[in-house]
Amino acid sequence: MSNEKNKDRKLTSASGRPYVENENSLSAGPRGPLLLQDFILHEKMAHFNRERIPERVVHAKGTGAFGTFTVTHDISKYTKAKIFNKIGKQTKLLLRFSTVGGEKGSADTERDPRGFAIKFYTEDGNWDLVGNNTPVFFIKDAKKFSDFIHTQKRDPRTNCKNPTMMWDFWSLNPESLHQVMILMSDRGTPHGYRHMDGFGSHTFSLINAKDQLVWVKFHFKNMQGIKNFTNDEAAAMKGIDPDFAQRDLVTAIDNKDFPKWALKIQVMTQEQAKQSPFNPFDLTKVWPHGDFPLIDVGVMELNEVPKNYFAQVEQSAFAPAHVVAGIGYSPDKMLQGRLLSYPDAHRYRLGVNYEQIPVNKCPYMVNNYERDGHMRIDGNGEDAPNYFPNSFDDISVDNVYKEPPVALDSITADWYDRNGLGENDHYTQPGLLFTKAMNDYDRHNLVSNIVGAMSGIAGEKKDLIIDRQLCHFFRANANLGMAIANGLGVDIDKVMAAMKHEAAV
Repeated sequence: MSNEKNKDRKLTSASGRPYVENENSLSAGPRGPLLLQDFILHEKMAHFNRERIPERVVHAKGTGAFGTFTVTHDISKYTKAKIFNKIGKQTKLLLRFSTVGGEKGSADTERDPRGFAIKFYTEDGNWDLVGNNTPVFFIKDAKKFSDFIHTQKRDPRTNCKNPTMMWDFWSLNPESLHQVMILMSDRGTPHGYRHMDGFGSHTFSLINAKDQLVWVKFHFKNMQGIKNFTNDEAAAMKGIDPDFAQRDLVTAIDNKDFPKWALKIQVMTQEQAKQSPFNPFDLTKVWPHGDFPLIDVGVMELNEVPKNYFAQVEQSAFAPAHVVAGIGYSPDKMLQGRLLSYPDAHRYRLGVNYEQIPVNKCPYMVNNYERDGHMRIDGNGEDAPNYFPNSFDDISVDNVYKEPPVALDSITADWYDRNGLGENDHYTQPGLLFTKAMNDYDRHNLVSNIVGAMSGIAGEKKDLIIDRQLCHFFRANANLGMAIANGLGVDIDKVMAAMKHEAAV
């Protein structure tokens, strides 16, 4: 804003009433009681009392930046999504990074997955790709999500983080092993947000102009190079600068050192999914790159720090339900659960009209019959009909956006907690992570971090939880299990006996 405009700005109340005194309350004499009529005092204090909105239940601590996505390769054979329809096309976006389990005041270098949520402002509506910095997650069914998150939060008695809660849950849910091993590696403490990869994590679908559908995984490979803290470095940084990741991102962009990520996809046909030895919709599994190689799509660049954190980051809302024509869902059970829970969380935290908040608002035309609700900030449809169909407006449906039908595997409703079809192989991929994806340095740090974390398990169930979790590590890789057991001082013969007993049962 120019200096000339600044000269014309007058101090006013929220309703626009100019006022003079902003530092002293109206009182009966210099030492007398305050007067009820000092409306400015009431307005300032009442607004201050309401400055905080509920923090996110998960992903509370985070930062964000605006940027652009540029298409570099043609993938129109897979999708008709307009965001990808021309090489060189650019789309504005907002990317929010976050930690998962901590509160807003927690440290940026905690051992925790990192949220990686992107809002693409496309001409076909906003597309939200809401993922993490890991390709897998701890659980594969949304019904377990609240229980899992409770273990990452605070003990209801001590109000402190409790390693016993965490490891008890993980030991009782062997599907978590893959993500636990990633978390306990140095990838669990990335060096800020600029030096880590991002993933859509879930399986989604792509639909092309011929209504042909394929399954897809989205990968964002950072172009700065992977860089992580060791456990000791991360612990030290908590005391030096608990906001390290926030400061690092803002400083880099201010210095025009714009971070970039290359978007790549993996594609699987419906027939390949049927023949897959593992469930391709299981969020605890990855698709092997040898079988489903990465395909180049484009480059994402972050180049603008939000002018106001609260307005443009704290009030930002991302939901995997927000897809656009050419991009769809899949039978991924975690994804299916998030389709409902994320918009519901935003309606609770920001209000039913959260998509009218500028940072969430689609910059293109929005037409529907939703009306009223808390904090409706547009014209509320003015005098147009609030029902459909009607005889008075020209809003119509567009069959171009109709998705093709997807065949179901079964018409039998059940909870499907049964063995078979590779559903309960929770050990092969974690074993390959340890032997193939990690080097000796990574493996050493992984074991050290696990031993340090499991040493915090306490209470009368301590030995039970440790032995149960060790069984999972042994099943993934015997050397891994042996190294952790030795680090914890556990009797190996006892663990082996427990594994034999479980197998017999």
